[in-house]
Amino acid sequence: MSDQPVIREGYAPFGNNQTWFRVTGDLSSAKTPVVIAHGGPGCTHDYVDSFKDLALNGRAVIHYDQIGNGKSTHLPNASQDFWTIELFLSELDNLTRHLGIRSRYNLLGQSWGGMLGSEHAIRRPSGLNALVLASSPSSMPVWVAEALRLRSALPQDVQDTLALHEANGDYDHPDYQAASDVFYRHHVCRLPVWPDEVNRTFAALAADPTVYHAMNGPTEFHVIGSLKDWSVVDRLPLIDVPTLVISGRYDEATEACVEPFVRLIPNSRQVMMENSAHMCHVEERQQTMAFVEAFLGEQD
Repeated sequence: MSDQPVIREGYAPFGNNQTWFRVTGDLSSAKTPVVIAHGGPGCTHDYVDSFKDLALNGRAVIHYDQIGNGKSTHLPNASQDFWTIELFLSELDNLTRHLGIRSRYNLLGQSWGGMLGSEHAIRRPSGLNALVLASSPSSMPVWVAEALRLRSALPQDVQDTLALHEANGDYDHPDYQAASDVFYRHHVCRLPVWPDEVNRTFAALAADPTVYHAMNGPTEFHVIGSLKDWSVVDRLPLIDVPTLVISGRYDEATEACVEPFVRLIPNSRQVMMENSAHMCHVEERQQTMAFVEAFLGEQD
């Protein structure tokens, strides 16, 4: 185990905007650095902060807030069609270029970050060394169908409350929020007390839901944004780097969501975290880091 890694924060100019990033560790290390792409769309790096643990073994870890989120430039008045997959792919390319790692890097995407990661990988960028897809869907129609299936197993009074307020379009009602929280406690994070970094992300998403509303929609159950018909399934055979697919037994990214990654990416393997939902990096932190580091270590 090395000494505590050095931490450096900064901004990568991206057009007229700024992408905030943080590097934990030394980019000149012999180990290939890993970029962490957070979920949402519209979340922040906070809830995936734990992946900085990978730097304790000498691997540089790059967190960043995608444009519109966290410490990066917010654009609450941008039109809905501004927020595209291509925008975030360009931002990722810009970041690796700015940090001087474009010739060799790993990419770990969590949830929406894995959707972005798979889109990045099918383009076969020359510097991409390995890919980790953590609790990510391969198809949004399947994701929504599975969310509704999981929801149908919730207590009937919870289902009735969700349906009542959805009929009125009253997604901000306290009762609707409380009923949604029951789903989250089953399928997003099963820890009895959520860590501060997870709460910070949810607070940030509530404070500025611009990206989430544009690309996803009002809730996990009503995907009416630009991603509603998205699927990468038919393009997965194009991914030509070693890929780790990791998810939780109780994950809202169910087996049906992740199975195409395992079946169709030529050099892929799967890990199921038996005591986790959608945030195994929080729920089973130490074990998750061990699996990810072992996989990335093989690719060094």
